[in-house]
Amino acid sequence: MHKVVFHIDELDKWDHTLSNITNLLDYGLVNKEEYHIVVLVNGDAIKGYLDEHLRNAVEQFSREGVRFHACNNSMNSHGIEDKQLPENVEIVSAGIADLVSLQEQGFAYVKA
Repeated sequence: MHKVVFHIDELDKWDHTLSNITNLLDYGLVNKEEYHIVVLVNGDAIKGYLDEHLRNAVEQFSREGVRFHACNNSMNSHGIEDKQLPENVEIVSAGIADLVSLQEQGFAYVKA
């Protein structure tokens, strides 16, 4: 199994990242390879969790096994509360620490 973490810290990078995830999942299906995908969101990109279009995409990808993380520090700096996030988003205390941990667990890092 391949492990990949996509890192989004700019709001305008969401669509590109979601497209890359779709392409990777499709590639895995065609080539019979499994991908464990985590999307870490911090910085201004945290506001994407409030956008209805992006929320729907997060919910759809979550049903396909993609995990989404939200940096609590970024949430605090943008005035976002946990109840505003889609249900399936996991809040991590510090996005950068989460990235380090995921990379130590063998996740390949992809910057959006």
